[in-house]
Amino acid sequence: MHSPAYLSQLNDKTAFLRRLFAGVPMPEWRVYPSPERHYRMRAEFRIWHDGENISYAMFEHGKKAGGASVIRITEFPAAAISINRLMPELLAAVSADPVLKNRLYQCEFLSTLSGDMLVTLIYHRKLDETWQTAAEALQNRLGIALIGRSKGQKNVLSRDFVTESLDVGGQTYRYRQPEGAFSQPNAAVCRDMLEWACAAADGLGGDLLELYCGNGNFTLPLARRFGRVLATEVSKTSVQAAQWNISANGADNIRIARLSAEEFTEAYTGAREFRRLNEQNITLADYRFSTVFVDPPRAGIDDATLALLKGFDNIIYISCNPETLRANLDTLIKTHDVAAAAMFDQFPFTHHIESGLLLKKR
Repeated sequence: MHSPAYLSQLNDKTAFLRRLFAGVPMPEWRVYPSPERHYRMRAEFRIWHDGENISYAMFEHGKKAGGASVIRITEFPAAAISINRLMPELLAAVSADPVLKNRLYQCEFLSTLSGDMLVTLIYHRKLDETWQTAAEALQNRLGIALIGRSKGQKNVLSRDFVTESLDVGGQTYRYRQPEGAFSQPNAAVCRDMLEWACAAADGLGGDLLELYCGNGNFTLPLARRFGRVLATEVSKTSVQAAQWNISANGADNIRIARLSAEEFTEAYTGAREFRRLNEQNITLADYRFSTVFVDPPRAGIDDATLALLKGFDNIIYISCNPETLRANLDTLIKTHDVAAAAMFDQFPFTHHIESGLLLKKR
């Protein structure tokens, strides 16, 4: 059961989408709610020093960070239960050790539904062997992975990633999620997004092109619906994670091209040749794409890539910004119809909205 306050903000978001897309022939939005509490797999806090005492801290919105705006945090209901359980234990251990506490500036948590936990401690001082020894003892005592950061330093004590497991359509997928790289923060809603995308892809056949694939979050379950998949991503960290995820899940029909969406458009249209494709033995002419999947940044899709998308029979578009999705749709509805629409409440009690559309060529 959801509270009246949650349902009110969810209805407001759905009403906003209806107004924004008014005039576009499309089916009713399918709405995927979020848990109200403990939905975030990531959290970060400033560390507030008050004499010998430290606490987790946030600051009043719109105000300069400082004593007048500080909000001391003892729990964070939006974060995963595992993060909330670890917060007091970690703070007590750091508080009791001057080496770990000295000039500690920020603490970041990265957790998973599968029980993995990575903590990054960020300092305004150089980290030496004394810190390393104390941090290794803390890591072992708490049973977590720990990283120390300061300017020009990244001390990885055991690993700099967590491994998530998500069940989608009766299949379990394992994902390596590196520290500092993008991953979906709301794992429960992420599962809903994957289920929706796979349902949209059912029966489309042919090969799949994916732009902005990240660590392969959508790539892995979608690959089971297509003959072959060519996915593009420009971030080296995300490409490395995607390659591990492909191997760990035994997905032998996926290739990753380290290209931006704009570069792929140039390669696909023959405007430019890329040595990276030749080095990877990727020949674009070998693919028979029926569908393109896109999950672009907030700025949306550039004009050249939009022109490319218009040539595909099917477009599955996941968006983190409904305004740019609506603007892109002005171009795409000239050739395509909206066959399915979904709203995912990835960030409850905020103005952010994730949405998805399935477009089919007329």
